[in-house]
Order: sequence, then structure tokens, then C-alpha cells
Amino acid sequence: MKQILRQAFSPILENFQGGDDEYLYKKSHRVILIAIAIMFSILSFTVGIMAHDSDSPGYYIPTVVFGMVSLVTLIVGSLGTEKEVANMWGSKK
Repeated sequence: MKQILRQAFSPILENFQGGDDEYLYKKSHRVILIAIAIMFSILSFTVGIMAHDSDSPGYYIPTVVFGMVSLVTLIVGSLGTEKEVANMWGSKK
């Protein structure tokens, strides 16, 4: 199942595969990415609820941005390899 999801989200994951450089991976990086994804999804949901009462559609821009950040970090945090997680953090040896 994980391999099928990795293939489905390969356009996102390919951005973080990087080259043959060495990388520094810690298990806490993955946990923090998932925690950040949850926080951004809560933020996106909250801003979306607040924007629902407004007349201007411009209030939905933060909802979309926070939602996309949440989606990307959740995909990389849950489906990404150790190298992809390390590249998202920008950690190199």
C-alpha cells in the first residue's frame, strides 16, 4: 500500500530526492514533520472557518497555502524515505 501511495505522490517526493550527497537523518525529523503537518492543517481549517463568514474570496488564500504546506509535509513525513525527509530539513553531513 505504501508503495502505491509513493507512486501516486511521486511528483511531490521527487523534489526532495536530491543527488548522491550524504545526509543526516534523525527519527525526530519525521515526527516533527508530521506534527507540523497536523498544526498547519488545523490552522488551515481554522482560517477557512473564519473566511467562510467574509465577503472577500481573498481570505481563502491563506487557507489554500496552509493546506498545501500541510499536505506536502504530511506526504514527505509519512511516505518519504530517510533521504527525502533529510533533504526537506536541509540537513547534510
